[in-house]
Amino acid sequence: MSHPSKRRRLTPSPPPISSPIETSSDELAAGSDHDQERRRVSLNAYPPKRPYPRSRSFSSSESPDELAMDADDYWRSSNRRRNQSVWGRSEDENEGDEEENENEDDEQENESMNDDVNETEPNGDCDMDEMEAAEENEAETYSDRSPTPVPPPPPKPDSVDYRQKFLLRGHLRGVSAVRFSPDSSMIASGGADGAVKVWAASTGKLIHTFEGHLAGISTISWSPDGATIASGSDDKTIRLWNVLTGKAHPTPFLGHHNYVYSIAFSPKGNMLVSGSYDEAVFLWDVRSARVMKSLPAHSDPVSGIDVVWDGTLIASCATDGLVRIWDTSTGQCLRTLVHEDNPPVSSVKFSPNGKYVLAWTLDDCVRLWDYVEGRCLKTYQGHSNKKYSLSGAFGVYGQRISARTPGYAFAVSGSEDGAVLCWDVVSKKVLQRIEAHEGVVLGVDTCSTEEGRFMVSCGLDGTVRVWEEVTASEAGPEAEPEPEAEQGLDQNHADGENSDKNRDMDTEMGEAGELGGETGDPT
Repeated sequence: MSHPSKRRRLTPSPPPISSPIETSSDELAAGSDHDQERRRVSLNAYPPKRPYPRSRSFSSSESPDELAMDADDYWRSSNRRRNQSVWGRSEDENEGDEEENENEDDEQENESMNDDVNETEPNGDCDMDEMEAAEENEAETYSDRSPTPVPPPPPKPDSVDYRQKFLLRGHLRGVSAVRFSPDSSMIASGGADGAVKVWAASTGKLIHTFEGHLAGISTISWSPDGATIASGSDDKTIRLWNVLTGKAHPTPFLGHHNYVYSIAFSPKGNMLVSGSYDEAVFLWDVRSARVMKSLPAHSDPVSGIDVVWDGTLIASCATDGLVRIWDTSTGQCLRTLVHEDNPPVSSVKFSPNGKYVLAWTLDDCVRLWDYVEGRCLKTYQGHSNKKYSLSGAFGVYGQRISARTPGYAFAVSGSEDGAVLCWDVVSKKVLQRIEAHEGVVLGVDTCSTEEGRFMVSCGLDGTVRVWEEVTASEAGPEAEPEPEAEQGLDQNHADGENSDKNRDMDTEMGEAGELGGETGDPT
């Protein structure tokens, strides 16, 4: 059933209040009521739009009027005027709606103004005062702040003074290797009598004696946790000794076909690296005592092995005069270092930061290499080394410079004339020459503790000697100065050629830089 369409009744509204916008000359001139009524209906149905307010330039400041008038308010008010039509409205309703719309417009304008003002003043007058006070305080703080002067580093000492603290006797023959434990509380020594002895570093008391090798011991190494000692012997085996229980590991490491001359633990303690006179370098699994990897290292007996502090690189040296750097994970040779004279290399040692390698050669020299660039940076001389395989270490001397820099670096080595020599890493100056043993000094190691700085040495005289650094206040009467040893003859390393580089190298063997190196043949 269809319904007839309903027509909305047109109810005329009273004449609107004339305004300059809605009044024209035609309305004033109209004479008939019909024309006036037609114009009123047209104007109420389609009221003219007000012009859009002119935009404010960015340079002008905001005011309450500008903040109160935005585009949304403008179009909302226009829509309300458009809805004020005569369609379906009575005179009373139109009058009431006009009053309500005016009130709503005022309220919305006030709310809009408050919202915009609150955006600039989020928490009212009190918060604004606090913000201004905070800004003033911050400005005063920054205005009063000045760069903090950095104190100059303490003067670099011209020498060190190590004096004997303990003389340890117990080995029946010469002592070939000596090492401090990782926590510097114990000292391990191995000798030609086939015994490994453990001493208390603070008292010099003998703690353990491990016996089991069938021949002399050439090398020893501590595990990173200080609970195990590994020893390599001329009987072609490697054995592990438990310091906590005083017992030996039941299974020896078998695989080398000649003397085991050098060993080193990895930083994690799960791998052991060994070098032998059979010209091979083995990587052992400590738990299973099996060879994980064999490196065809050299064409002559391998005389020295060391592992960098993070375990990623291995350094090996041999009597063929080569020092090689290996990638631990792949077994690839990354760099081969060889001096132009090609003397046999007897021992090798990474610097504490792993950026340099110290190599002992049978030409009375100890050379510092930058293995990344393949250059020999420094040559230290003054000791005697033409026959025996000597070893040494890095040490620290002088006052503490910063939290990361405990002092200046020095290199220390034994000598075939019974002396121990300490060189400044940068200047190559002999800081101290100690007449330490009655025969050849084969091994030297260093450590730093809260109690002080110590050094230990061993030699063919069968003794182990512990040395303690003495400060100026503890030294007492000055002793006669030791005769200065002959300095390095290589003039290619002019001291002070690059002070920044030398300073970095001096403080814990810092960043590499230009030094002007010796002639080398990196391959």
